[in-house]
Amino acid sequence: MASLRGVPRSARSLPISQLCRQAYQPCLRRSASTHAAETPSPALLDLETESTLATPELSPEEKAVFRPWKRAADRTHFLPSSRYQYHPPKYNRGPLHPIQSPPASDPVARDFVPGPFNLPRLRQTWQSTIASDLMTLAYLHTPPGTPKPEPPERLRTWDDSSPYHKNRPKRAPRGAPVLPLREQDITFQNIPEIKEITISSYVPAAIQEPEHLIVAKTALIALTGAVPEITKTRSSVVQWKISRGQRAGVKATIYGNEAYEFLDRCIHLIFPRIKDWKGIQASTGDSSGNLSWGFAPEEVAMFPEIECNYDLYPTKMIPGCKIFVKTTATSDRQARLLLQAMGVPFYGQIRD
Repeated sequence: MASLRGVPRSARSLPISQLCRQAYQPCLRRSASTHAAETPSPALLDLETESTLATPELSPEEKAVFRPWKRAADRTHFLPSSRYQYHPPKYNRGPLHPIQSPPASDPVARDFVPGPFNLPRLRQTWQSTIASDLMTLAYLHTPPGTPKPEPPERLRTWDDSSPYHKNRPKRAPRGAPVLPLREQDITFQNIPEIKEITISSYVPAAIQEPEHLIVAKTALIALTGAVPEITKTRSSVVQWKISRGQRAGVKATIYGNEAYEFLDRCIHLIFPRIKDWKGIQASTGDSSGNLSWGFAPEEVAMFPEIECNYDLYPTKMIPGCKIFVKTTATSDRQARLLLQAMGVPFYGQIRD
């Protein structure tokens, strides 16, 4: 206020913005490119005029001095990793413990598995079409309030003809020392799918000529992409000159997407090329949802992995193999229903 006392009374009524406004002086500006080059803007003075590609190469002396790995190796003090880095717990101590393990999808988790890196066509078909079709085909309507039937007794009881039968545990069924799985109804929680596929090859000629075992192992590596395991004979047969413990075969097991891709190649590339092929026998299975079939040596040679490098394998040394498909089904009937939906044909008498 003291600075306004010397201002006339008529000027005090004007706003401060008009008192501080500078008089506008009109002038001519030239916008030509040559004028811009002659007088650059102050905002462009910080830009580099030379390209970084024209930077001279480092001399050998400078390269010899610049050794970051040597500086890291000579470092004597490090930050404590336990204080500045998160480590998941080594043991799971229950859902009420304050420290919980991260989910398996977290890269920090101990059970983290990277992937998936691809989505096989057959697995995508199972997710989009086959899974819903299996629930529709296997649906059994039960009216509300219907009592559940009692499951049949599978263990044999004693007839109490002897006093020693009292309190004795029940016996297994005849001809089956191990109880098979009990078939469960297909719901949205247990839709059958492929769990794993095992490819095994028995080569008895490898006992006398080990080269057959090398060829069989090479063929299985090409078919599965996994390192096969060498199998040994379980018993001795004098007529066949086989002793127990001799190396006479190979096998490999594939899981997940690799199993679906292998089954896809069998359905769309191998089965249609087999001459006069009826299909897979419907009696196959182990009563627990696992099916199997075999390929002759000339049928193994039809695989694209073998056919593209056919000259790599010696003549008449490509072995046959057995395919074991392990599913999450609880019976052979459900396993056949799954493979039929994927395109595997069956023939002959059905045995459940």
